[in-house]
Amino acid sequence: MTNPITTANHTAAVAYLAAARKTHLQEELAKRLGVTARHLRRWETGEFMPPAHIAAELQRILNFGPLPGKRGDFKFIDLFAGIGGIRLAFEAIGGECVFTSEWDSYAQKTYAENFLGGHAINGDITQIHEDDVPDHDVLLGGFPCQPFSIAGVSKKNALGRAHGFADETQGTLFFDVARIIAKKRPRAFMLENVKNLQSHDKGRTFDVIHRTLRDDLGYQVFYKVIDGAHFVPQHRERIIIVGFKDPVIFDWDMLDLPAKGRHTLGEILHKKSGESVIESDGSRFYDHAKNKVLDKYTLTDNLWAYLQNYKKKHQAAGNGFGFGMVTPTSVTRTLSARYYKDGSEILLSQGAKKNPRRLTPRECARLMGFPDSFKISVSDMRAYKQFGNSVVVPVMEAVARAMQPMICDAAALQEERDLLAA
Repeated sequence: MTNPITTANHTAAVAYLAAARKTHLQEELAKRLGVTARHLRRWETGEFMPPAHIAAELQRILNFGPLPGKRGDFKFIDLFAGIGGIRLAFEAIGGECVFTSEWDSYAQKTYAENFLGGHAINGDITQIHEDDVPDHDVLLGGFPCQPFSIAGVSKKNALGRAHGFADETQGTLFFDVARIIAKKRPRAFMLENVKNLQSHDKGRTFDVIHRTLRDDLGYQVFYKVIDGAHFVPQHRERIIIVGFKDPVIFDWDMLDLPAKGRHTLGEILHKKSGESVIESDGSRFYDHAKNKVLDKYTLTDNLWAYLQNYKKKHQAAGNGFGFGMVTPTSVTRTLSARYYKDGSEILLSQGAKKNPRRLTPRECARLMGFPDSFKISVSDMRAYKQFGNSVVVPVMEAVARAMQPMICDAAALQEERDLLAA
């Protein structure tokens, strides 16, 4: 079945390209899009359809309106922002980011490269007072999972004394999410975390989070574990928690989740050079003259021997530890932030006569659903860590689409109330 979102973005890319050519030379526009002038001509003449992500790239670099709809249908803040995977999804439904917080300086660099202008990137959220966070409609955040102290709460319960989220969550990064929600009262929020958040600390961690959002802050809360394999060739299960200030009719069946197994690794691997191939990274990862991925991504003999021996040792002990070998027909394990160390969870077979290789950072970006227009300006090590810590962008887009009617309808209603009050 044709994806209407992708089709709309293809169509918009054609329209945006025509508009851009009225004010930009062909060579200049091709350079800014990271393609050849010949590719651009073929898009303009209709010989090839421009990729859907080109519309989003044109939106960012030429300041055209977001897709679909006008920019600023609602305002959102991006907490624990990483490299902006969640932001990409909510911009795609017409949202405008008005505040960003990310403490890691290397992630800040990648974020700044891909989201130009608007506002500065704030650092450690624990050092930012909630009064300094701008008003917003939606709060977004992939907050880190931390244990909560239950002892003080239990003591207060025993004494019959009231307690709130500040008592239960103080000292954790979730506390910063809660205090901003309490102060700013956004219409909605979307939080992302590892699947094991539900079982962490024997379920106590998730219980505190759920009760804080529902009982202390008064939001209608929904949560679901979603596997990235619905959209990309990677098993990556994450819990998504969404909440709404006002009563809404929301159901997880609203999510458009394609069947798993439709996507395999071959879709995201570097392709042989040819007329229909766009490699916006130039020769950083792929040698176009020799039509192959750079040799540095192939494991050395010593590292390959170590990983094989490590796996044999644990197999003999009855353990399942060891590397994960994949082929172009595979769906991979979860990409982790430690991938830069040895690549062991996802090793691509190169045949019996050659050691396997790591995925390149660009392939990791694709594995996470980032468009090829997304700029990778940091070292390979940093890029591996950033993508391993990020979100599967199409999963976030599916969640954003499901939330969109509740967010935008509420925003429109409030705007009408404000006008009447004025």
